[in-house]
Amino acid sequence: MGNILFICGSLNQTTQMHAIARNLMDDHSCYFTPYYGDGIEDLFAKMGWLDFTVLGGRHRRETMEYLTSQNLNLDPRGEGRSYDLVVTCSDLLVPKNIRNTRVILVQEGITEPESLMFHLVKWLKLPRYLANTSTNGLSDEYDMFCVASQGYADLFARKGVKEHKIAVTGIPNFDNVKTARENNFKIHGHVLAVTSPLRETFRFDDRKTFIQKCNAIAGGRTLVFKLHPLENVKRATREINQYAPGALVFAYGSINPMIANADVVITQQSTSTFIAVALGKEVHTNLKLDELKRLMPIQNDGASAAQIARICEWILHTPLDVLLTKRKQPQPRLKRKRVDAY
Repeated sequence: MGNILFICGSLNQTTQMHAIARNLMDDHSCYFTPYYGDGIEDLFAKMGWLDFTVLGGRHRRETMEYLTSQNLNLDPRGEGRSYDLVVTCSDLLVPKNIRNTRVILVQEGITEPESLMFHLVKWLKLPRYLANTSTNGLSDEYDMFCVASQGYADLFARKGVKEHKIAVTGIPNFDNVKTARENNFKIHGHVLAVTSPLRETFRFDDRKTFIQKCNAIAGGRTLVFKLHPLENVKRATREINQYAPGALVFAYGSINPMIANADVVITQQSTSTFIAVALGKEVHTNLKLDELKRLMPIQNDGASAAQIARICEWILHTPLDVLLTKRKQPQPRLKRKRVDAY
């Protein structure tokens, strides 16, 4: 019997953490917290300045609503007790109070392409969150990193993640996408456009051109836009109404049924692209399709959560001093075949 803390983030990350916890609750005490940080990040989050991130705003609100509705044990910031293991959805921030315990990191979904900021963060040792999810796994402040596929294992290793810390388990929510075909979404045969919160995360987005491209691809077919949870809904809806009058806009709801019922899926930089590719849809995206197919999360009929739970048990039975010593060991220098980032 041990105490396990699950650090949640977006609703997707939160449901992933819950899926893993379900396999551990019979033998361990499981507690949950919204994502959190220390110092200046914590201060800015409390002031509402980071509501566009998983530290606040809609993400935090939806996480709390989900945890409460599921009657899960809450321990905000993990301050209520000591923990034998922490399972976290991201290492872009690693709170001080989890650095000296067992930690398992779980990949959420697709990672951002390696931009100039990614290289600046690595070279200048800037805060990892400045490069968004492209720096996932680079903290080295964990004992095992559970990833979506062998393709992602190769990608993370090339970026500098220690290979002995990578476990190819698949990831919950993306390991059994065929079930999305069984749904109650009323619209069929449409063209689905999935937006990304590029502007909200301080990146360039020519939204007018993107909407016009979607309109052209639709060619008179029903055009449906699904907004990212972080987006400014009023602004995005106004732009869609202006440049694609008659298009349907959804700010809420599960995207998987929308993808399953669509004939065509258009994305910018979205994990939803994986689902569209796996379901055999015609896909238009800013990302490289060949690379996405190589990175595709393994489809194991929903077994990823149980796989990750078994790794949790293994880590729990490994002496803490052994794990903390291993974290400080340097990465062996290995010659690896180049893996191009998308």
